[in-house]
Amino acid sequence: MNIVAIIGVVIVIAVMSVTLKKYVPEFSMMVNIVTGVIVLSVIMCHFLPAVYQIKDLLFATKLPKEYGTILFKSLGVCFLTQFASDACKDAGENSLASKVELAGKIAILLIALPLFEKITKIAISLIGGS
Repeated sequence: MNIVAIIGVVIVIAVMSVTLKKYVPEFSMMVNIVTGVIVLSVIMCHFLPAVYQIKDLLFATKLPKEYGTILFKSLGVCFLTQFASDACKDAGENSLASKVELAGKIAILLIALPLFEKITKIAISLIGGS
């Protein structure tokens, strides 16, 4: 992944977006969102091998599959929440961005709830509870 190229493209688009915002604000926001989707797609293409490597490591540890599922779902929620929040901020909707971030945090909590439940059961059994 050529991070310098990605940064260069994003800076050029940012300058273009600021210029467009003066004349056609709607296009400025659309350009930002499209650019975000393209950059995210490029990043994901390079991120997939890392995902497979993490899966292999989790498999090698003999941990239950659901731990990896929780990890990957949480990662996905993080990425999507950040993307949506940034899009809201670009549109000038900071209040909506905060709500999206809160929704993402709650979604991650709900995804990880089974893991918390197992940890609690293990802790109770270790301290001699019922």
